[in-house]
Amino acid sequence: MEKMTYTEAKKELEQIVTAIETGELDVDALTDKVKRASQLIGFCKEKLTKTDKELQKILDDIS
Repeated sequence: MEKMTYTEAKKELEQIVTAIETGELDVDALTDKVKRASQLIGFCKEKLTKTDKELQKILDDIS
């Protein structure tokens, strides 16, 4: 996941959510997809936190 972008992770997460909502997944696949969704959510959260800190630093530097 290190080379994955936020946009790619978000897109994959949206695909998983859609598959769950439409009932496309059987019980066995559901467990794997929920685990993957959890990983993607963690990845996105980390990216957003890092970006927020970087932006705050930039804003602090220009003030």
